[in-house]
Amino acid sequence: MRRMAERDIDVVVFGATSVTGRRVSAYLAKRAPALGLSWAAGARDLAKLDTILAEDGVAGATTIAADVTDPGALAAMASRSRVVLNLVGPYTSYGRPVIDACVAGGASYVDLSGEMPFVSRTTREVHGAATAAGVKVVQVCGFEALPPDLAVALAAETALERWQEDLAEVELAVRTLELPPGLPRPSDVLSGGTMQSLAQAVGDEDAADLLDPACLVPDAARAAEVRTTSPISVRPRRAHDGATIAPMAPAAFINPAVIQRTAALCRPARPVFRYREGFAFDGGAASLPARYAVAGVLAGLQVGAGRVASASPSVRGRASNALSRVLPSSGFGPRADRLEAWRWSMDVSAQTTGGHEVVVEIEGSGHPGYLATARMLGEAGLLLAEPGATPDGSGCLTPALALGTAEVQRFDAAGVTFRVV
Repeated sequence: MRRMAERDIDVVVFGATSVTGRRVSAYLAKRAPALGLSWAAGARDLAKLDTILAEDGVAGATTIAADVTDPGALAAMASRSRVVLNLVGPYTSYGRPVIDACVAGGASYVDLSGEMPFVSRTTREVHGAATAAGVKVVQVCGFEALPPDLAVALAAETALERWQEDLAEVELAVRTLELPPGLPRPSDVLSGGTMQSLAQAVGDEDAADLLDPACLVPDAARAAEVRTTSPISVRPRRAHDGATIAPMAPAAFINPAVIQRTAALCRPARPVFRYREGFAFDGGAASLPARYAVAGVLAGLQVGAGRVASASPSVRGRASNALSRVLPSSGFGPRADRLEAWRWSMDVSAQTTGGHEVVVEIEGSGHPGYLATARMLGEAGLLLAEPGATPDGSGCLTPALALGTAEVQRFDAAGVTFRVV
């Protein structure tokens, strides 16, 4: 395979031998040439990388040797690329050296971190340097929180364009989640990477940020208003259409902070809106007890995680270590033949300050945490690498701020469709 000799690569997939990384590589191998863009796969072990790319039918890919423990290799990778997609997690342990190398090397950075204490700390410490360097640092850019963030941004823009009104109440609900045929397996729904990220987050020195919907809001007065107006809640509830709303899985602590940062930076003088989200379980009166029971179990698990995050450092540390040992490892996930047949949908229902309603529907295909996420991440990287395809701006940005909504139809190619109703 051709090795990189100069800075002529638009998008690098770092961690291309991981479960999700190889799906990103497969997507870029087909998608990038159609857009006239170049890409490369990066990993610590080039021999293993070549084998995996061959298994996935990715022929002739440019490859780069890089390791999170080798600053020189990271610097060389960043200096050769426009955008680095980082798939090496947990990010609390391994993300910062890659981010620092990208900022220093002038490459935009994108990852899938849902570890909100780490995201919050990165935002505080890196935003100024990334802004000065003119690069975008975009975290939480997979199933969490790209679709919700873009959908809420579309709703806010629609309300402003049609009625010159702001959003007052926003409800996001995952409406359908169809699994492949056959009996579900634990590996279908349990992502080892996600579980290990949760273990890292609850033990973090800034674990309190896990429960804070304003942890990414820079203005103190607005942050206080967010905490009052839009607190995170995992309590099961009934929707206006009778559906039972369970807390978002794998965690209700990810999307709210991202969405509130988008609003704070995009519309700092406009009022804070109330944001709620969850899984919608439909059914008649007979199934109501069962639906509430499932929602209660999901809520109980997240309440437990929240209590650990609020505990003393010693308790958090012991709990984090115990969870890391007992939860599935980062390589645990669905088999390749269990990735394609997934179908899922979510919608955002927003009420404006003038009493109007905006609905944004999202339909997706592919396993949300692996295949759909990989394709969305790949498309996000291509958008960032393409001159003029995304808004101007730099620093630590959310998916909606970094990508904008003008090219949202580009995600059709990734199997994710946005529609304003």
